[in-house]
Amino acid sequence: MTTTILGISAFYHDAAAALVRDGEVLFAAQEERFTRKKHDPSFPSNAIKACLNYYTRNGGSKDYPLADLAAVVFYDKALLKFERLLETYYAFAPRGLSQFLSAIPVWIREKMFVRKLILEELRKLEPIEKKNLTLLFPEHHLSHAASAFYPSPFRESAILTIDGVGEWATASIAHGQGRDITILHELRFPHSVGLLYSAFTYYVGFKVNSGEYKLMGLAPYGDPTSDRVNKFINIIHSHLLDVKHDGSVWLNQDYFDYAVGLRMVKEGKWEELFGFPRRKPETEINQEYCDLALAIQTVTEDIVFKMATTAKRLTGSDNLCMAGGVALNCVANGKLLKAQLFRNLWLQPAAGDAGGAVGAALAAYHIYFEEERLPCGSMDGMNGAYLGPDYSDLDVEFMAAKFGAIFERFDEASLCDRVAELLDGEFVVGWYQGRAEWGPRALGNRSILADARNPEMQKKLNLKIKYRESFRPFAPSVLAEDACEFFQEGYVSPYMLLIDSVNGSRRVPLPEGYNAMGLKDKLYFIRSDIPAVTHLDYSARVQTVHEETNPLYHMLLRSFKRRTGCGLIVNTSFNVRGEPIVGKPEDAYTCFMRTEMDYLVIGNLLFDKRKQPPWQESDDWKSKYELD
Repeated sequence: MTTTILGISAFYHDAAAALVRDGEVLFAAQEERFTRKKHDPSFPSNAIKACLNYYTRNGGSKDYPLADLAAVVFYDKALLKFERLLETYYAFAPRGLSQFLSAIPVWIREKMFVRKLILEELRKLEPIEKKNLTLLFPEHHLSHAASAFYPSPFRESAILTIDGVGEWATASIAHGQGRDITILHELRFPHSVGLLYSAFTYYVGFKVNSGEYKLMGLAPYGDPTSDRVNKFINIIHSHLLDVKHDGSVWLNQDYFDYAVGLRMVKEGKWEELFGFPRRKPETEINQEYCDLALAIQTVTEDIVFKMATTAKRLTGSDNLCMAGGVALNCVANGKLLKAQLFRNLWLQPAAGDAGGAVGAALAAYHIYFEEERLPCGSMDGMNGAYLGPDYSDLDVEFMAAKFGAIFERFDEASLCDRVAELLDGEFVVGWYQGRAEWGPRALGNRSILADARNPEMQKKLNLKIKYRESFRPFAPSVLAEDACEFFQEGYVSPYMLLIDSVNGSRRVPLPEGYNAMGLKDKLYFIRSDIPAVTHLDYSARVQTVHEETNPLYHMLLRSFKRRTGCGLIVNTSFNVRGEPIVGKPEDAYTCFMRTEMDYLVIGNLLFDKRKQPPWQESDDWKSKYELD
């Protein structure tokens, strides 16, 4: 008899649903891919429908799939979160009264009664009785820990989770052994590494819960030789933060407002500390903001390393698994792995709240139902993170007919050869294949591709394709077997969550006075022979492409290598700023036509921009998207 479990995360950011059968992750998707609302926090009705549709197509009941489920699992405990909310407002009273009065009705109307809401939403899909539905609620950081450990290739591992806040916990250290997870230590609200990083995200002018990766991308533009960076680090330690030897932190709430206020920080006090105001979104980024980004990135890396050191001491393990939003900080991850504190490191590809849906379902299977873990194959249990919906050739042809789109049809080998030729010809290609990726990174199924050797490509992609800030870096996809040819460590990095350094033989030495240059002068200096993916500090956020998990994308890279001698290309997510990665084929074609992308591939069909019928939509569409 099989055990099928539905996991759900919702209501804060990145709502998602995931389906697990007998410990195997069958399907996982974020709600934003269906609603087209970036970081959509609402109940993931569409993602749940997609899970159940996949289930019915793969052996589940066609009439009553919910009746087949052993359990539905929500990724945290709403009542514990409500307790934290009440105690926090009580502790800070009378501060935050207006925020309290606005927050409580929402909680009472929606978030407190999650059990009732889940049942109501599921009944919209099929008639189901409450007595026949097992609803489970693991704690938030247990869901994160389960998402990290159970799909990992390790039978035993230290587990480190770090994020903004769950119920009370903001970070945890656990030990995974077989099917058991033991929580060893927790850091509690309001003291949080994730909220600290978000506070600086806010002050540098990016959106909280969305722009943290921009802050990380801005940090290398800081001047590591300047006294100002060291001054900022000292200010952070002396006024904002106390870091203990074990990595636990204490945040001085005199300078923060996230506990009971409407903003992350008390801007007047921060301006007194650092000597300049919060940057307004979309304004010019001066060097002082770059230096501040470098300062907090340096502090964060130190905290993560200290927490990992404590996890090593408590567990004695050679393996480390990580999840939580801070685990998406690929710079900290790369430096942690390079330090060789642990022999092996595994990261949940959807490390943020979305990943809680997978973790909740796996926690139920292994802990509540007491089922043992099975071997997870050659790499891990995430199937390369290709866990989302796919679309048939008929779906694509219906889309093409709707738009009057013109295409050529290829077999796989000739398609890869043709796209390799286009990339070598400096064209930008949208690449849409198979099942959608799980998590925030495009991994070669919902990607925009380009030639990393082209020194103009970073500028072109940012300004004409993605419509985003010019400083934003791009990542390389590289044949796994060729990683050492380009990068110093040659890490296995299938989920684009590790930073590696470009090999010295490929670098161009920095000119004299480089650190004193302005942001744009630094940006457009050619630093290596793969300039479009080489960041200012000679680092790159690497995706290794493996034939076992994505044979078609691997074939494309091999075709490009045969043609050019280079087994590496630019891979960025198939979207523009302010919108999620494309979902349906219609989304892909629309994005293709709205931007200056040259070609689009969906399945075995190739669309040439020059041959398409005129696109009727005005440029006003850009204003509809949030510019964060």
